[in-house]
Amino acid sequence: MGVPGPFPGSAGRPDAPVLDREEADRALARLGAEYEAIETSLSALQDHAGRRLLEGADLSGVTKERWAQTERSLAVLWSLFDAYTEVLSAAREVRARRRWPSAADLAELSEVLGRGAAPVAVGDGVGGAGAGTRIGLAELVDRLTGLYARSLDVIVAADAVWSALPARIDLLAEELRRTRSLAHSVGVRPGEHPAGDDLERITQELARLRSQVIADPLAFWVSSGAGSAAPGGGRPDTVRYDRAARTLEDIRREVAAVLDVRQDAERRLMLLRDVLSRADRTLTEARQARGEVLAKIAASEVPAVSGPSTVLHEQLAAAAEYRRRSQWHRLSPLLDSLEERAEEELQRARASLTAVTAPLAVRAELRGRLDAYRARVVRHGMAADPLLVERYDLARRMLWSAPCDLRAAEQAVWRYQEAAAEAMVPQAGDGRGEP
Repeated sequence: MGVPGPFPGSAGRPDAPVLDREEADRALARLGAEYEAIETSLSALQDHAGRRLLEGADLSGVTKERWAQTERSLAVLWSLFDAYTEVLSAAREVRARRRWPSAADLAELSEVLGRGAAPVAVGDGVGGAGAGTRIGLAELVDRLTGLYARSLDVIVAADAVWSALPARIDLLAEELRRTRSLAHSVGVRPGEHPAGDDLERITQELARLRSQVIADPLAFWVSSGAGSAAPGGGRPDTVRYDRAARTLEDIRREVAAVLDVRQDAERRLMLLRDVLSRADRTLTEARQARGEVLAKIAASEVPAVSGPSTVLHEQLAAAAEYRRRSQWHRLSPLLDSLEERAEEELQRARASLTAVTAPLAVRAELRGRLDAYRARVVRHGMAADPLLVERYDLARRMLWSAPCDLRAAEQAVWRYQEAAAEAMVPQAGDGRGEP
């Protein structure tokens, strides 16, 4: 509810000279307008929703202390207003005697306006003077204005906090209840998942925060500190509320991730089984290949091949059990870890297969090289050359015998290549070389 601003300045002038008729009428007009502004402002303050809430609330802390001061200020405000009313009524009564006031009437009217208000008690921490002190109209209005501004500031600040925070807290609490229900359905519960513990903490924090805001709203008011004269210059302190809202948003994302796991769990488990199965088959192939290499290749270092990862298979079984029991909050991080480690296991198996079959690959490359040079020798018509036949037969026996000595076989192939190259050089010079 809007409340008019501070009162206008008083037209009263203590110890002023005798007014003439026109001056008296102008002074009364100003006082009448001022009176209406004061009355409107005080009535609005009396009817302000914040004042009614403060009056009926069970307050504590800063708000309780400041509202007690404000209630005393309000009582003094009305006393000062009554004194102002008496002065104005007395002045109007004198002026109403005659249409054309006499000199005595004007002197009396000037005296009424000049002496100000009757004795008013304005002490008790809210005014400067004590009981029995007469107050000039200008000073009276100044005190009214100061008391009014301080009282309005307290009322507007408390009302602003009550208007802003409890409703937002209630909305967040409702969102919290929905999130907690959904979280419980996917196994995110206190003591079982960190997000479940966070939900419990937020629930307790919001309950405490709402209770404290209702009982002590001024403890949640941040003054603008800019020297503004506007009533309630500042804003509600939402730090604790904002922190709870951010935490709840993080929990919602965590629960959404768990829901995604529930919807996609079977597909991911099938892919994991497939990756681990391929890794196991590759390791089996590597072990078989290692036996073949040891049987066929001599004087070669063949790395050992480890067996399948029992840890990964145990974790895969645990993941399937989590899915069966709908423990999605546990399944989510386990699947993330398994997917990464299963891919690493497959790469490790492939690397093992490559490592153990390397000697066979070398033997195959040497066989291919020997046959390629043999074909070139045949094209040049030198297949019957005794030296080439001897060296070819030696290299072939070494490459096609078991176990094969790769180092010796490589030397034999190199000697055959060397002899073939020397034999084909003259043929190339006679124009009968390789086209």
